Amino acid sequence: MPRLGLGTWPMDDAEVERAVVDAVGMGYRLIDTAFNYGNEVGVGRGMAASGVPREELFVTTKLNKEDHGVDEAQRAFERSAQKLGVDYLDLLLIHWPNPAQDTYVDAYKGLVKLLEDGRVKAIGLSNFKPAHVDRVLEATGVTPDVDQIELDPTKARADTRAYLADKGIVCEAWSPIGQGGDLLQNDVIAGIAQAHDRTPAQIVLRWHMELGNVTVPKSSNPERMRKNLDIFDFALGEDEVAAISALDEGEGGVTDSDEFGH
Repeated sequence: MPRLGLGTWPMDDAEVERAVVDAVGMGYRLIDTAFNYGNEVGVGRGMAASGVPREELFVTTKLNKEDHGVDEAQRAFERSAQKLGVDYLDLLLIHWPNPAQDTYVDAYKGLVKLLEDGRVKAIGLSNFKPAHVDRVLEATGVTPDVDQIELDPTKARADTRAYLADKGIVCEAWSPIGQGGDLLQNDVIAGIAQAHDRTPAQIVLRWHMELGNVTVPKSSNPERMRKNLDIFDFALGEDEVAAISALDEGEGGVTDSDEFGH
């Protein structure tokens, strides 16, 4: 799984098709989408138009709460695969646990069946808290490959990251630079960016790399996409990583997946 990919929410089909073609041309190989984004058709068209063989691309999509069931997950796979124009998925995630519905374990059993049948190469979770992951593990004995969670320097999620690392689950960050804006104006990040002659966004994305995260920043702007990918020829010092991590504001600003989901 590539360490850095293209996030696609909230692009529509036309915008995302152009963005995927541009991104793959720049060297991106991981494309992250979801049924709920409503742009799987555009992602598939962009992949096909990129000229890069399917097997060189890593596509992730996610299923919704109405697909939380063993049979429902099979149908979700078929629907997404058809929209994307592919015969297998590299990674399929449960988008939100929706614990009030209490069917995410069945959804995960459905993913396990897809994995065993070879229709997906990897399976995982999105927005699952450690307690949710524990329940999946206890019920199935199959460790998820990935948990994609909201994570940026103000939401550093140290305890969750440590839990995932202990379980051997890849931690993937969505909204990795927050919503831009305030975080990228932060004096600590701006100072480190100046020291490395990089943009604040590049510094934040490099911070994710230093922590061992996978991440999928969203952009349809070719210049920003290029800069987001250009973070593998420098490193941050331990003191710089610590200074950025010290911006953590705790779990208060994290979307509560016990309360929100689709």
